Amino acid sequence: MVQNVRLRHYSATEAEKLLTQLVDVYLDAHADDGPLYTAERYERQLAAHMPRPGWSSVTACSGDELVGYIYGFPLGADTHWWDGIQGSVPDGFVNENGRRTFGVSELVVRRLYQRRGIARALHDEMLGSRGEERAALLVRPGNSAAQHAYDSWGWQPVGRLRPSWEGAPLFDVRVKPIEPRLSKI
Repeated sequence: MVQNVRLRHYSATEAEKLLTQLVDVYLDAHADDGPLYTAERYERQLAAHMPRPGWSSVTACSGDELVGYIYGFPLGADTHWWDGIQGSVPDGFVNENGRRTFGVSELVVRRLYQRRGIARALHDEMLGSRGEERAALLVRPGNSAAQHAYDSWGWQPVGRLRPSWEGAPLFDVRVKPIEPRLSKI
């Protein structure tokens, strides 16, 4: 566990009271990442994602300050997650049923708290609590720090994807098997 940081799980209903803080952390983490990363766009993203069945988050707090979080949701049969995927993927790769893939939508840490193991702790806590077969995420090709972290955490690149929303950049697609957490004896 990262020293002096508390992790906590939230459902969508519980996280609604944190919306302003979630947006603040997101904007801080993406302060230098360009015009895509605005409060208005991210608020729309949260409004679209939080109602999805199984949405969950893990937050990291230092004292009373929210310093990072991860959130996602299981991909249902009607998901648009894979719309825009490029490259050759195995047959059935994009077939979802709500139990196969947990889509990690965001993993962000305030800049002041980055490179302290908080992102890894959030990642491990979230994936360790999931029951799906695999997790999937999208990462910007030029985000070398995230790419390196995902490599070291066992995520495999499988292609590229350009989401269908206006102004969407091209992302690398990564997947990782979810291994059941062993109970502590």
